[in-house]
Amino acid sequence: MPVDLESLLKELEAFGEVNDSRIHERSGRMLNITRNTGEFLYVMVQAANAKRVLEIGTSNGYSTLWLARAAQMIGGAIRTVELSETKIELARQNFKRSGLDALITQIHSDGGSVLAAQDNNSLDLVFLDSERHEYCGWWSDLKRALRPGGLLIVDNALSHVDEMAVFKALVEHDPDFSTCLVPVGKGEFLATRRS
Repeated sequence: MPVDLESLLKELEAFGEVNDSRIHERSGRMLNITRNTGEFLYVMVQAANAKRVLEIGTSNGYSTLWLARAAQMIGGAIRTVELSETKIELARQNFKRSGLDALITQIHSDGGSVLAAQDNNSLDLVFLDSERHEYCGWWSDLKRALRPGGLLIVDNALSHVDEMAVFKALVEHDPDFSTCLVPVGKGEFLATRRS
């Protein structure tokens, strides 16, 4: 039987904080988004009527649950990509507990491979919270896969300014995209493909 979603989100917030305070190796940390970033994603998915959402960087599924909660409101679905088998299993359990698992497809792969396999104009929204040094290499496939009017949201735009600088500049100078930086959570960089 599904648990109360709000209780589960609070449980995952507490788990992430405790886990990340004890573990310093990046691969073992949850590195979850902030609650206000989750609320932001929840609103943006609905506002954009984003029924076809791709998340790259599942971790334990905290951000995915915010996306799926919004998708449930508009008849959408989430596909989420993660390389770590441990995190995939943690997320799978959390999705089942949430009762939103029917809306979520987990993909055990790297983001670049998944993006390369996307059809043109096949995504309404992409949320990136993964290996920032890979983003520039993914840009051509991100552009191709996002539909006109589609939205890219990238986490850590303020918390990791230096790591995001080259990718941010690449997107900002692309004439097919409009961009902005939103000071929510760790900073959200938004880019929308012009129609």
